Amino acid sequence: MKWDALEEQPCSLARTVAVIGDRWSLMILRECFLRKRRFDAFQSSLGITRHLLAERLKKLVRFGVLRRVPYMDSPKRYEYILTQKGLELYPIIMSIVHWGNVHMVDSRGRPMLHEHKNCGKHFDPMMVCSECGEPVLAKEVHVHPGPGVRHLLEPHVTTKVAAAKDAEKPKKRGAGTKVGRAA
Repeated sequence: MKWDALEEQPCSLARTVAVIGDRWSLMILRECFLRKRRFDAFQSSLGITRHLLAERLKKLVRFGVLRRVPYMDSPKRYEYILTQKGLELYPIIMSIVHWGNVHMVDSRGRPMLHEHKNCGKHFDPMMVCSECGEPVLAKEVHVHPGPGVRHLLEPHVTTKVAAAKDAEKPKKRGAGTKVGRAA
């Protein structure tokens, strides 16, 4: 699969990787979340070439992750500000940071601590189910084809998935059947 074709794939992960899947885009986003906004600030903290930085910023603007806002007229200068779409990448960035804090730290410990302003405590991010609030673990998730991919599946695969879902549904009780505790 070609890199340029990722954004056209019927896969949310592939489409996301098309936007933020290279190291420089992720590092630019890190800097944005650390409140940096200007080209020179990105370049000095990352050590990235001007050409590569300009290319990545254009891509993040094109995908609506950042917006380009002028802050000086002569010469024309711009800031790059996270959009709502960009802000919604925060849990992804924090998950990557947490993985690094757990698996990639050296004897000196974590390079940065994150404090929740509301409670004043340092925290570790965790993913929870939007429906029940319980932590979500990989072994506790079932994945099913959604409407964005079902049309690509062969008819027999869709039928098998539908049959499996029907088998999971509780059977309806017949009319007149009493539900209650045994005496």
